[in-house]
Parts: sequence; structure tokens; C-alpha cells
Amino acid sequence: MTPAPVGFQCPECVRAGSQQSKLTVLRPGTPVGAGAGAGKPYATWTIVGINVAVFVVELLLGVNAVAGQFGMYPVALGLGGEWFRLPASMFLHGSILHLLFNMYVLVVLGPTLERILGHVRFVVLYLVAGVGGAVASYAFSSPMTVSVGASGAIFGLMGALLVAGQRLRFDIKTILVLVGINLAIGFVVGGIDWRAHLGGLITGAALAAVMVSPAGRPRKVVEYGGIAAVLLVLVAVTAFRTGQIQGMLG
Repeated sequence: MTPAPVGFQCPECVRAGSQQSKLTVLRPGTPVGAGAGAGKPYATWTIVGINVAVFVVELLLGVNAVAGQFGMYPVALGLGGEWFRLPASMFLHGSILHLLFNMYVLVVLGPTLERILGHVRFVVLYLVAGVGGAVASYAFSSPMTVSVGASGAIFGLMGALLVAGQRLRFDIKTILVLVGINLAIGFVVGGIDWRAHLGGLITGAALAAVMVSPAGRPRKVVEYGGIAAVLLVLVAVTAFRTGQIQGMLG
């Protein structure tokens, strides 16, 4: 298993598992029904806490064994119908270093995006981007490879910040550099699930495009319709890949 800044693949887990412009942010900085504490990054730190707690469970039960049972393992999903692996894999990590890398990036980027989107939209974006990364891994990885990590969700935050920053006239050069470096690492260093990186990045950017919406449009229609469209694409890609795997190995 090879840890990396925001990616991780675990081929050996298979064996264990067999055993200020005219642009308006939708309710900027405020989730649905939020009160005075809406500016605090509660969601970011809650997600960090969940990831840490899950990793403690992994240590107790065996990292490889848990990854094999709940990680993104295309064969188990395609032939066994284990759809829970799509969301579950984003909360698993292969080592303490892997966890620390991902949580560091989350703590650096999460509060800014959470203030822009609000708590609820931030959580929606994080989860859907994480699933988007898992779907990309499912679609384009070897069927016999197990992949774990929050990389899809983390890259989703990067993609969302690129879109939100461009629309809100923020300086996005630092985010561009961060994205470029981590994408390059994913392609150069072996054992990193760069597919999840790209899938999460694209999903996060697409979601931010409808969550940070130009003024004057029917905002709820744009937002809800856009989120639904992203989910439909993920379902379609998953269904297509499932058919491929069943045709090859079924």
C-alpha cells in the first residue's frame, strides 16, 4: 500500500477482503435554517472527526481487512451488488500518514468553502464529490484493485474552490498550483488512484457551478436540477461499468 497526499490504492486488500459581482452565492455562508453560528466550520471538523474515528476502527480490526470489506473493489460492486462501497470507501485510509495528508488538506480548504456554501451544501458537495471519485475509480480501475481514501472528496473541494473563486473574483492561483501538484503526483507515483482524483475534481467543480449561481436565475431550480443531473451521470456511469464487469467476469 502506498500513501500519497490525497490518494491511495491497496491491491493487497483484495485478499484480506475475500476473507462581489453580479454573481450571488446561494445563501452565502449560511446553510438551510442556520443561525448565528453559520460561519463556524462545524461540518469540516465533523468530517475530520468521522474520518479519525473510522481509522481507529480500522486499526482495531485490521486496516487491510476493513479496506477489503468496504473499500472500492470493482468486482465486489459489479458482481456482488455491494453498492455501499461507493460512499464507504471515502472514509477509509490505508495508513496514519495517508489519513493525516487528507485531513490536513481538508482542514486547510474546508472552512473557506464551507463559509461560501454553508454547512448543508458543503456536506452535500463533499459526499457527492467523494462518490464521484469512487465512481471514476470503479469505471476506470482494474476490477481486481481495492481503492480507499478521501481523495475524491478532497479534490472535489479543490474543484469547487476553483469555480467559486473564479466566479467570486478570488485569487485562485494557489488552488491551481495545489491541484496541479497533486494531479502530477497521482500520475507519476505508483499506487495512487488518480482516477478518483479526476472524478472528484470534475464532480466538485460541476456542483459548485450550480451552487454558486449567477444572480437573476431561478436559483433553487438551477441548484437542485444541477445536483440531480450530476447524480444521474454518476448512476449512468456506474450502471455502464457494472454491465462491463458482468460481461467480462460474470
